[in-house]
Amino acid sequence: MSAFSTRAQFSRRTLFSGALAGGAAALTAAPAPALIRSGRPNLPHGLQSGDAGAHTATVWARADRPSRMVVEYATRPDFRDARRFSGPPLLGETDFTGKAVLPGLPSGRDVYYRITPYDLADPTLAGQSRTGHLRTASDGARDISFVWSGDLAGQGFGIDTARGGYRIFDRMRELDPDFYLCNGDNIYADDPIEPSITLPDGSIWRNLVTEEKSKVAETLAEYRGNYKYNLLDEPLRRFYAEVAQIQQWDDHETHNNWYPGEILDDPAYREKRVDVLKYRARKAFHEYVPTHPRYDAEGRVYRVLRHGPLLDVFVLDMRWYRDANSANKQRYNNGGILGRRQAEWLKRELAASTATWKIISNDMPLCEVVPDDGGKFEGVAQGDNGAPLGRERQIADILRFLQHNGIRNVVWLTTDVHYTAAHHFDPGKAAFTEFDPFWQFTSGPLHAGSYPPDAVDTTFGAQQVFVKAPPVENASPATEYQFFGQVRIDAVSKALTVRLRDNSGTELWHTELPAHPK
Repeated sequence: MSAFSTRAQFSRRTLFSGALAGGAAALTAAPAPALIRSGRPNLPHGLQSGDAGAHTATVWARADRPSRMVVEYATRPDFRDARRFSGPPLLGETDFTGKAVLPGLPSGRDVYYRITPYDLADPTLAGQSRTGHLRTASDGARDISFVWSGDLAGQGFGIDTARGGYRIFDRMRELDPDFYLCNGDNIYADDPIEPSITLPDGSIWRNLVTEEKSKVAETLAEYRGNYKYNLLDEPLRRFYAEVAQIQQWDDHETHNNWYPGEILDDPAYREKRVDVLKYRARKAFHEYVPTHPRYDAEGRVYRVLRHGPLLDVFVLDMRWYRDANSANKQRYNNGGILGRRQAEWLKRELAASTATWKIISNDMPLCEVVPDDGGKFEGVAQGDNGAPLGRERQIADILRFLQHNGIRNVVWLTTDVHYTAAHHFDPGKAAFTEFDPFWQFTSGPLHAGSYPPDAVDTTFGAQQVFVKAPPVENASPATEYQFFGQVRIDAVSKALTVRLRDNSGTELWHTELPAHPK
């Protein structure tokens, strides 16, 4: 009988609540990552999965020495009739990380996977297996639920185990999402972690510290160390082992507010050329993030993930191809924040989409005014509230394209600004009017300093319907000002509901959007 011929008789909670009949240790009982070498290979940083489609998904692991990644997967948590294959070698050139694509998965199902490292020097030496879970997209219409956020370990706030570590990941995991969408700033490569921070109330925030996180990242090893640091956190490892990811990046994967060709004016850096740093950062990203290993020659991040007839997720890259940060008042479209090639790709993919809902994951917001030093601007908007200028011209072109081609049910999700908000874009209140009304929802940070809300530019008629943000700058993760969002699509009504939540999981605000007919 095929491993996928009968529906699993167990829930994924069975998998993570105790030892499995198949002999693998339950993930919740796994020891914290350690760098101690033993007689057998080890997987010290847990498991991850990502880019789960209807019939494939990517799984990830990292060993502590040269090893072979052997993968088993099934729809039963006891792994009866599991499929097994030999995955890639985990070698020093990739910091002993590796990815494998699980093929031939059944759509719309819970899938359990187990990874075992085998010593390359002695293939008879097998290390302890680790077990994970993911859920595939459905070929047919079914309810869809996912969470999104970003900004992890920023402003020097690292892992304080006495405060529960990255506790927001437990709250997201308890919602049992189909997948997790990370909008970017999954690491803060430019923010060192110090042993302690004195908070405004006089209490001490005590960080776990590592050598690679004790300075800004410049070398490949230091960029890799930022990902390894986050994987020391137990709530994050539990979440990653149970929920498939869709990952994109923003600036802090490399350096704050960077753009191609920039020369840094930052005394913390010996290497001032962003175009050198960004390639090291990109290599570490692709090594440590469970994206599908299918890219063009540039190793691009922008892509579309399809979830049956109800949802397509368009993942943008507003960092690698952008024009230089400036006063942002050019009267021509010189590539904007996406670059011409990506913008044309987005229009083609949106036009080709047959899904009811089109989620655009934009790592930079459309209407919040995000300044940079020297009178420059980091985001799309520059706050003049008038006709589109600079990067706004590229967004205006995309919005006009959507209207002229009758592409409906487009929702934008973003993070970046370290608070949570809902903005409705109304052409009746806009300087530029050639678009249909739409929503953008903002939620974050996951675990970083949070900030008061930014000014809202009304070039596209943005109206701030809801916002929650701290009254002071750099409020710590010890406060309630940490946020994530949840999206649910009903298979019957096709309505899309957005809920904005804080780090206790409490719902702060929600709205239900009906699906407009195509």
